[in-house]
Amino acid sequence: MVTFDDFTKLDIRIGTVTAADKVEGADKLIRLELDLGGESRQVVAGMAPAYTPEEFIGRQVPILVNLEPRKLRGIESQGMILAADVDGKPVMIIPDKEVPPGSKVR
Repeated sequence: MVTFDDFTKLDIRIGTVTAADKVEGADKLIRLELDLGGESRQVVAGMAPAYTPEEFIGRQVPILVNLEPRKLRGIESQGMILAADVDGKPVMIIPDKEVPPGSKVR
């Protein structure tokens, strides 16, 4: 169990994917560029087994923006895309209608 105060420390926002490409030499990784409403972020996501880079373009996805950056295959990931896990495979979580990039998830 986490406290409500712990939960409020998470800064989850909706980002619009503006670019995506496979990470060279990696089977599972896709590099995404996201518009967070005046701020751009790069995220590396292990979603290549389920999605092509092209399937991300223009999609809106939730991103944990206050996660400490981490390098994956030499590329800095500046957040984490949230996805459902179905039988070990990621499934995108998307808003049911378009929202302004950077909208806070509560």
